[in-house]
Amino acid sequence: MVHGNLQAPEIAYETWGTLNAQKDNAILIFTGLSPSAHAASSQADPSSGWWEPVIGYDKPIDTEHYFVICINSLGSCFGSTGPSSIDPETGKPYRLTFPVLTVEDIAIAGQRVVSALGIERLHTVVGASMGGMTSLAHSVLFPGLARNLVCISSAARSLPFAIAIRSVQREIIRSDPAWANGNYDAEREPFVGMRLARKLGMLSYRSPEEFITRFGRERISEEKKLHDPFTMDFEVESYLEAHASKFVGTFDANSYLYLSRAMDLFDLADHGGSLKEGFRRCGAERALIIGVETDILFPVYQQKEIADGLTDGCRDVIWHSLDSLQGHDAFLADMDQFRPILCDFFRYETDN
Repeated sequence: MVHGNLQAPEIAYETWGTLNAQKDNAILIFTGLSPSAHAASSQADPSSGWWEPVIGYDKPIDTEHYFVICINSLGSCFGSTGPSSIDPETGKPYRLTFPVLTVEDIAIAGQRVVSALGIERLHTVVGASMGGMTSLAHSVLFPGLARNLVCISSAARSLPFAIAIRSVQREIIRSDPAWANGNYDAEREPFVGMRLARKLGMLSYRSPEEFITRFGRERISEEKKLHDPFTMDFEVESYLEAHASKFVGTFDANSYLYLSRAMDLFDLADHGGSLKEGFRRCGAERALIIGVETDILFPVYQQKEIADGLTDGCRDVIWHSLDSLQGHDAFLADMDQFRPILCDFFRYETDN
């Protein structure tokens, strides 16, 4: 592993709404592993964002009231400095000379954007999945910055099952000959490795219950079948193939490796020697923690651990456990359950 510093890294971000005169209505959003900073449509980019149902006028995070900032993670490939970026010292892509990346690095990079915008106090820091880890890291590293914390389908540290899943994904990518020890180029990326890693990821993002309800044992039509007799027989296989094919070519493989490992390395107990101390150092006065009962990647008891850890008499902690079928991806797919909770949390703030 390469340890070191980056020279003046760039951080991509998007904003919505207007910063008020007091500069106290800003909401900072950290993303999961693979999204860009384009969380919602805007005049500058009218295409639909990855959290379109949540951010905007008269939506749960209402841009009539809030100034919203979404960060593209340090190490990603959508404008922020990452392994595919040019190293100014060599004039070549960093590739595997990119230094070890941590969730804390991503939080610090996000805070640099906040400071550059002249914001000294955040209304809320928000994150789901890896973004939830980053929001926790931000709350510990900058305890006086954000009054509120929203952490969704995340964890204070990765547990063995999640680490194992991501470890296998990284091994699949690195086993693709096209990966070339990280030295691939744009014309010959490790597409096979990325496709298979994405399929494994989709199995952990959704739930077995959803697959039963959605696909059952339905067979694919004859026209969908390929010449290889072992390729696909069932609709669930076709679903995985469609998602994998859509993902391939849109995300840098080395960025995937670095960000994936950053999630494994994160442990809130590193801040003070124990989880209890790590939670004590979180600066939020009010927190909303949401978990999903069918989430196998970040089981709901990990969100309950966060809620319990933050409940120390110094904070108002709101805890929700949802019975959504969509598993880990429910915060993207099950808006009927997520929108009312987020609306209530942010409406309270506008009313008070």
